[in-house]
Amino acid sequence: MTRPAKTAAEAAPRGPRPALRLSLQFADPRHRGALVRADVARWIRAALAVPAEITVRIVDGEEGRVLNRDFRGQDHATNVLTFPYDDAEVLGADLVLCAPVVEAEADAQGIALVAHYAHLVVHGALHAQGFDHERAADARRMEKRESEILLGLGFADPYAA
Repeated sequence: MTRPAKTAAEAAPRGPRPALRLSLQFADPRHRGALVRADVARWIRAALAVPAEITVRIVDGEEGRVLNRDFRGQDHATNVLTFPYDDAEVLGADLVLCAPVVEAEADAQGIALVAHYAHLVVHGALHAQGFDHERAADARRMEKRESEILLGLGFADPYAA
């Protein structure tokens, strides 16, 4: 069995992080005070292997449901959606996080809201770079990378039992 080729995020050397242009938007303002732009940029940079232009949009339950329904065929809001855009020079992506889902999950897991946002932003940034979790082996690879990044950022391993 051959191992899939490394994604750019796995192959990149550790060191200075690639450039990032970030737009942070709050369509749902409930967590505006909990999310600091500099922190969101730091979380994304920790996951990047290439220069990127990324929009992070915090939405309400209705917008989250509509986007998930229209783009994934699932008629419910989900925690994070990633919309990558192809560009030869700069990675482009929109990350859409649904505030009420993120808050409910953080409460259910007994973790700080900011820690769950950090996890989902990193998760979305990895998706934008080609990681996925459709097959078990890919899920293990993605979860391992998420854990490494989050531990490096000072957060707990989201997959620790």
